[in-house]
Amino acid sequence: MAEQRAKTAKEIEADLAASRNRLASTIDELAFRAQPKELVKRQTEDVKLKVHDATHTPDGEFDSKKVGTIAGGVLAAVVLIALIRRARG
Repeated sequence: MAEQRAKTAKEIEADLAASRNRLASTIDELAFRAQPKELVKRQTEDVKLKVHDATHTPDGEFDSKKVGTIAGGVLAAVVLIALIRRARG
């Protein structure tokens, strides 16, 4: 087993400086990602991708059957809510 030599003070200082720089970079990145504008941007992109996936085939073609199924489900939910409100009021 090879012996490790002790680091010099300059090497330790260089390691600490590199660690500080990495930490500062990470903190800057986290602060950027936490900005409300960036959060909204990421959420919007996520919704767009989900809508695209829900309305297109894996090949990227528009899938009218999927859209019809989604529209039917939304319509059924709206009718159900309207019936419940009518029954209560």
